Amino acid sequence: MNEVIKHSIRFLVLVIVQTMVLNHLEIGLGIQFMVYPLFIVLLPFEMGIIYMLLTAFVMGLAIDSISNTYGLHTSSLLLITYLRPVIFNMFSPREGYDKLKEGNIYEMGSRWFLYVFGLLLTIHHLWFFTLEIFRIDDLLFVLQKTLFSVPLSFLLCLLIQATFVSKPKER
Repeated sequence: MNEVIKHSIRFLVLVIVQTMVLNHLEIGLGIQFMVYPLFIVLLPFEMGIIYMLLTAFVMGLAIDSISNTYGLHTSSLLLITYLRPVIFNMFSPREGYDKLKEGNIYEMGSRWFLYVFGLLLTIHHLWFFTLEIFRIDDLLFVLQKTLFSVPLSFLLCLLIQATFVSKPKER
């Protein structure tokens, strides 16, 4: 399948799932499932930062428009997109990213994915909940929401990858 079509379908599916399903789940303890940051990690390694930021802006704007959240998703997504190259460089494999296409768990391995996506997801959630609440006296509530939401969102993203991301072909 053409890479542009594949990423466009991922974009649409993640926006629809986030806005139509996950944003309406009320679990308690401030837990919110957010799977759309997975899209940023799955973008190709060779994609330029300007295109990634533009894509993140459009995705965040689409989610914010549907969810009526006034830029929370956009700013959180732009932050992790901006930090993506830095974090990818911190955890780059010895061989580099030259031969690899995208940062999914099958190509990069579970340890790399745990560290990189876990860190990006934590930054995303912490920024999102800080802006959402925007009160210094509710810092513990921000941390509570982050600590409960990140592992559940991470597990849901793993499930999505296991279901929809194809394993690389054996050589």
